[in-house]
Amino acid sequence: MSEIVFDHVTKSFKYGLKQQTVLQDLCLEIEKGEIFGFLGPNGAGKSTAINVALDFIRPDKGRVLIKGLPGNSVGSRGHVGYMPEHPQFYEQLSARELLCFGGLVSGINRSEINEHIEIILEKLELLPFMNRPVRTFSKGMKQRIGMGLAMIHDPDILILDEPMSGLDPLGRRLVTRLILDFKERGKTVFFSSHILNDVETLCDRIAILDKGKRLFYGNIEEFCRDSGSMEEAFVERITNSGH
Repeated sequence: MSEIVFDHVTKSFKYGLKQQTVLQDLCLEIEKGEIFGFLGPNGAGKSTAINVALDFIRPDKGRVLIKGLPGNSVGSRGHVGYMPEHPQFYEQLSARELLCFGGLVSGINRSEINEHIEIILEKLELLPFMNRPVRTFSKGMKQRIGMGLAMIHDPDILILDEPMSGLDPLGRRLVTRLILDFKERGKTVFFSSHILNDVETLCDRIAILDKGKRLFYGNIEEFCRDSGSMEEAFVERITNSGH
């Protein structure tokens, strides 16, 4: 059974008098234990697909399944950790307080929460800053604490929207290590990104989306077979699609 299934998902939005389709009959299956990259130019529909998967918006047609459960069911939500591209926090809270709040909301037992927090902060290399208000953090540190919130309840699936955004090389290396560690534990990562080098380093399989349509779905070796690099292959696919 696949961990995430997009089953013929279509979504449109109305802009004034016009109806614009942003996802067109999208079909994907993300398997247990893989890192799956979701690529496409700006406006391709990647964030909309993620929002449908998380039940932030409802599809016009089709459905999303999380571990075999409907994506809009309460039972599916405990399996997923999510970090948006621009995470927002209660910035008056310290890093420790923020993770405590996230853990309790996620159902972690109060007696176990401190152990969870210390493990996460150590992995994020934020343990020395645990009592500092999040408002004093740099953009990269906020991105890392967003990863911590996504991971605090030890979910089976991580859904990450541009997880490397705003990170310096050291921050990117840290997040890369966290993602690979997550996979080594048999868990699943589904993430969107514009950084092709990171995708090539991390991903087992990818999908390319443009104007709501799936252009490619498979492994990176197959994607790059007729091109000199992943960047060339990506540009060729998008150009040939009429972008």
